[in-house]
Amino acid sequence: MKTRYLARADQGLGDLIGSVRAVTRRRASWAETADLVAERLRMHLPTPDLLTGEQRYGDPHGYRCHVLHAESDGSFSVAAMVWRPGQGTVIHDHLTWCVIGVIQGSEREERYALRGDGWLEQAGSSASGAGDVTSLVPPGDIHQVRNDGPHTTISLHIYGTDLSRLGSSVRRTYDLPVVAG
Repeated sequence: MKTRYLARADQGLGDLIGSVRAVTRRRASWAETADLVAERLRMHLPTPDLLTGEQRYGDPHGYRCHVLHAESDGSFSVAAMVWRPGQGTVIHDHLTWCVIGVIQGSEREERYALRGDGWLEQAGSSASGAGDVTSLVPPGDIHQVRNDGPHTTISLHIYGTDLSRLGSSVRRTYDLPVVAG
């Protein structure tokens, strides 16, 4: 994954950023924060033209992350992920809560549980299309995401951390055997 930072980060996101800011200032639990941010994202889900044509095209070598906003106090960041057909992540978990809204195309998510014997067990699968909003809250957020559709997918991710400082919200990646659940 390559990450790019936009010069005009808040362009077209003002209402969403303002409403997420109000939620994060409540300092609620991660689960409650993720639920409230998901509500706000459903109300303010942008369109793909939030990105330039070049950004929407993606990168043939791997999915692309465009950081659109990082709150000055580090409480949250907004990023757009651009996935060309067949592109996806490794199995990973996160440092903090995350809310995802698909604005173009579709994503397939595979969830996993870490077993006591050190193996991963498949714990579910879901598909999200344009307009769908989901969330993740650690612990128990081990997953893998991919674009298994024929067209480019764009999703908006809101993380409870400063991506401009950390570069990623991934806590760790997993290269373990997987068994069916």
